[in-house]
This record gives sequence, C-alpha cells and structure tokens, in this order.
Amino acid sequence: MSERILEVRHLSKSFGSNQVLRDIDFRVDFGDVISIIGASGSGKSTLLRCINLLEIPTAGEILYHGKNILARGTDPAKVRARIGMVFQSFNLFSNMTVLENCVVGQMSVLKRDRESAKAHAMEYLERVGMAPYVNAKPRQISGGQKQRVAIARAMAMDPEVLLFDEPTSALDPEMVGEVLGVMRDLAKSGMTMLVVTHEMAFARDVSSRVVFMSGGYICEEGSPQELLGNPQKKETREFLSRFRER
Repeated sequence: MSERILEVRHLSKSFGSNQVLRDIDFRVDFGDVISIIGASGSGKSTLLRCINLLEIPTAGEILYHGKNILARGTDPAKVRARIGMVFQSFNLFSNMTVLENCVVGQMSVLKRDRESAKAHAMEYLERVGMAPYVNAKPRQISGGQKQRVAIARAMAMDPEVLLFDEPTSALDPEMVGEVLGVMRDLAKSGMTMLVVTHEMAFARDVSSRVVFMSGGYICEEGSPQELLGNPQKKETREFLSRFRER
C-alpha cells in the first residue's frame, strides 16, 4: 500500500458570500502525479493555495502525514518548504539574479549557509537547463526560462510535494514544451505532484490520477484512461468536448 502524504477532508473556502470550494475530499500518496482540470472559476487554484496555506480554508482539514496543518501553531513557512508551489506568473524576485532567487529561501527558511545553498541551487538549475543563466536577472530571460528557474527554486527547498498552478498558461506556445519537459522528468523521478493544468496531453500521458472540478466540487476523478477516455458525469463530458472542439 502506498504511503499517504496528504489528505484533504471536507474542505470548504468562501470569500465573503462567494463559496469557491465545497466539501472537497481527496488523498495524495507518495509518487502520485495528480492533474486537476476544470473550467476557470471551478476552484482549482484556490484548492492549491489552501493546501499551501496561502489561503486559509473556511472549514475542513488538511492532513500532512496525518497531522492537521490548519491546527493552531503551524508555521506556514515550514509547510511551504515541504509542500512547494510553482506559480503561473513565476513570482521570481526581479532584483535578484537567477542563482540568488534559488538561494534566499534555503537560507531564510531551512537555515542553510550560503555556500551549501548555492551548491544545492546549482544542482537543480543544471537539472532544468538554467545553469548558464545564474547571473541573469528575471527581466533578461524568457518566460519559459523563468518558469524553469521557479521549478529549480521550489526543488532546492527539498519539498516532498510540488504544487503547480497552471505553470504554462502565461507562456508563449513555443515555450510550453520546455516547461512540460521538465515536469515530465520530475514525474519520472518519482516527485509527488499536483498540477492544475489545461494541457490535456500532459494529464493523459503523465498523471497517475485526474481530478475534474466543477462549481467548487470534485465532480469526478479516476485514472487518465477512465476520466479522459470514458467520463461518467455529464459535466465532465461537456468540459472535455469543449477541449476537443478547439
């Protein structure tokens, strides 16, 4: 039986009178690659932001190795070191070089010394093909390169789980492939990943499980073959048919 890393129980999130997440339940086991799909506004990104404690849920529990990270006394920075996140808009520090972007979190959160943090950062910058750009500032590199730096930065924190919030949606089409290639390599290496995406080929070929969200609910989930090949719910079929029409 696989080791359970995360479990979300009865999670809800409202912004004022607007309920964005409704009674969400799902689990994440070691090595899972879970693609979360659904129309804009279905709650996908909010779900990731709750798991990463960037948003605090209105109700429910998020268990990390059996402990509720929503409990009083939890240090969000330590949670984010273990449950890393890669954002749609990169979120790099514009005044820092590529290397500094990958070092600062290690030093401030993990308390690594500068030399250890640099060496660790270089491992991952090399892995994503960004070692030649260590002295560049974000404005000097392309969107695809920025996203690869953002992935290296997240990996340098040695997370157990990586969350990707539509990591290719801000990229020009020719840059999407290079970022998806890095993500495919991470999946092959056994990294546990939750990916909010509109890239259906990635969801089909790389995921161990696909979750379809609609109206703040998990409407349907299953293997890529089950959910993408033979969806059971009307909402899932309608969503996927719109994709096929594009």
